[in-house]
Amino acid sequence: MRLKTILGLAIPIAFAALFVRFGFWQLSRHREVGARNTALAARLAEAPVLFDSLRGDTSATTWARVTLRGRFRYDLEQVLGPRVSEGSPGVFLLTPLERPGNDTLVLVTRGWVYSADGAAIERERWREADTVSLAGYVLAVPADGPPPPSDTLRPIRVLSQSAVRARLTAPFASVQVVMTSDSTARADSVPRRLPLPMIDAGPHFSYMLQWFAFAIIALIGGVILTRRGIVAERSER
Repeated sequence: MRLKTILGLAIPIAFAALFVRFGFWQLSRHREVGARNTALAARLAEAPVLFDSLRGDTSATTWARVTLRGRFRYDLEQVLGPRVSEGSPGVFLLTPLERPGNDTLVLVTRGWVYSADGAAIERERWREADTVSLAGYVLAVPADGPPPPSDTLRPIRVLSQSAVRARLTAPFASVQVVMTSDSTARADSVPRRLPLPMIDAGPHFSYMLQWFAFAIIALIGGVILTRRGIVAERSER
């Protein structure tokens, strides 16, 4: 009887310990994300710097606000799609920028434009001035990803350096600049600029609470079932 009781309690206690371990792991992830978000929010709050002054790896420049001047290479422009904005289908325009005295292009996400099928657009309509001074924030471009369609008129679905390299022969930076403003006059033909990133702590804190709740349920349920077994055993004697 005593051995059966011990075994009956050991199983829910083991599960409760496992759930508590998962809960603390989620708490650790929540703190990591919070620390990262604090650093990223600080970059968004800083004054813009010249893009050419950035140094270090891409993780150190993510969300850094920058200014940039150069000439848009519309002949090398890529379409990223489909992309939804406020419930409407569309695409992002990824236009390489050529800087004076530098042969490395900078990929600039100029913004969102409407496309009924999330692919086809009238590209000439969305061209702006050739030479621009713009402001934006930096995002890393993942090194690898699925290959783009062989038809160059079709949009790139997943942005990556390998996908862009399949479309461009010129060298380009490993980060992109998401355009938020520029020096050209605004017009109806200007793509809708993308907003600044939203800082989200993610679901880790709620997951932590769930795992701790599972641990409590396992303990309480184990005690209740064990007591019922003891009562039933005694009543049979």
